Amino acid sequence: MFDCFKKVNGKATGLFAAGVLFGTAGIKILSSKDAKKVYTGVTAAVLRAKECVMKTATLIQENAEDIYAEAQQINETRAAKEAETFSEEDAEAEAAVTEN
Repeated sequence: MFDCFKKVNGKATGLFAAGVLFGTAGIKILSSKDAKKVYTGVTAAVLRAKECVMKTATLIQENAEDIYAEAQQINETRAAKEAETFSEEDAEAEAAVTEN
């Protein structure tokens, strides 16, 4: 289990120490005030982007609802015209039957 700590030409111990050093330095850098300012700026940009995306999504949804409502109206108008045409044809057919 501790084979990784064995000296292989002195490199394994050196690599481990370098990893610990860079890890510690990385934590210090990531938790610094400057890094926090960067995180805050990035978070603000993400929130602005989210707001823009939500506005666009809302606009698309509203347009889709309008399109759906117009399509329903078109179908209702078409169905009414077809019903009117069929009722005229039925009346003509009845008139022809009663004449004979």
